[in-house]
Amino acid sequence: MLLIYNIGVLLYYIIIKSASLFNKKAALWIRGRNNQTIKKFEKSIWFHFASLGEFEQGRPVLEQLRKRYPEKKIIITFFSPSGYEIRKNTPLADAVYYLPVDTANNAQAFIESIDPELAIFTKYEYWYHYFNELNKNSVPLYVISSIFRKDQVFFKWYGSLHRKMLTMVTHFFVQDDNSKQLLASLNLNNVTISGDTRFDRVWDNAMQPKPLPVIAEFKGSHKVFVAGSTWPPDEKLIAPLINQYPDWKFIFAPHEIGPEKIKGLEETLNGCEVIKFSEIISGQTPLNKYQVLIIDNIGMLSSLYQYGEVAYIGGGFGAGIHNTLEAAAFGLPVIFGPKYEKFKEARDLVALKAGFSINTPEELAKAAQLIMTDVEYHAFASEKIRQYVKDNTGATGKIISHISTV
Repeated sequence: MLLIYNIGVLLYYIIIKSASLFNKKAALWIRGRNNQTIKKFEKSIWFHFASLGEFEQGRPVLEQLRKRYPEKKIIITFFSPSGYEIRKNTPLADAVYYLPVDTANNAQAFIESIDPELAIFTKYEYWYHYFNELNKNSVPLYVISSIFRKDQVFFKWYGSLHRKMLTMVTHFFVQDDNSKQLLASLNLNNVTISGDTRFDRVWDNAMQPKPLPVIAEFKGSHKVFVAGSTWPPDEKLIAPLINQYPDWKFIFAPHEIGPEKIKGLEETLNGCEVIKFSEIISGQTPLNKYQVLIIDNIGMLSSLYQYGEVAYIGGGFGAGIHNTLEAAAFGLPVIFGPKYEKFKEARDLVALKAGFSINTPEELAKAAQLIMTDVEYHAFASEKIRQYVKDNTGATGKIISHISTV
């Protein structure tokens, strides 16, 4: 099985390298790894994140360890450019790298260089050679905010190598009891149900939101529909609502902000009074005349929700929905597409009747009418959803208390 795994890693690298000739993200993936120089460290703390979302998920633990052990060097690695390119200069780390491709030689060289005292992986990332090298060097390995499902490779007849990876983990901090039971079925009992650290992150953000004066000016006295992390299928569904609710304002923060993507969104919104964030000139742009604002930069979304009354979360017509909790922490009822079942918090919000999964324009129109016109329902849902987020905080404290005692 290890031979098949190694061949799979090699094929993945070849595919990405070929794609890098015409794909910007693939080019960053290759170039970033080829151009980086790994410095020597002594007794570091190593955090690995797949991408930006996992960074934000694990950030509360990262921040707490930074405060508790200020003398320790912290190393961060990312698998994806969307994490590395945005957080490569974070002050929370002493060095930020792309994770070198998972080969035995790379793992040995990298771990020898950063000399970790402990390693913390967030949610999903499992790499055989890195796990094996940590295990060989007796370095404690923690997986935080992890969640397991029966359909994952670990629980398949052909998943022996992946099950072996799990045995190399010192301790799992899982989101729910189902994950604990699935691990128990593999005789893995080094497990704590800690919950999801994202709740701590989004709750802290909602308690101390970053003010955005331009957004406040755009909002004025109007109610705001925030469409976060959207893709074209989401945007085409939402567009008709703009004319149906002329007294509302709409903010689109698309998941991808390349020129072609923004141009496509503008074409979808043709006929609406639209302005892009990059077009706003302080003191010179009369924002009250526009009904739609397109956020064509990265990093504002988590703060945008404080100005909204309802949120649409994108991705549900693709691989899966994006982060619903950032909006939920501000008490916004949420709407999203059909692919949400893998996300426990989305299932919970649907059960609370504060989240709506939609497939068609008619279903979106129905959900929007309830949220945007029924004042009593909105107050009920807003209170329910905020309380849900608050009740699920505390994962960071459970993880830190365990790590600091071993």
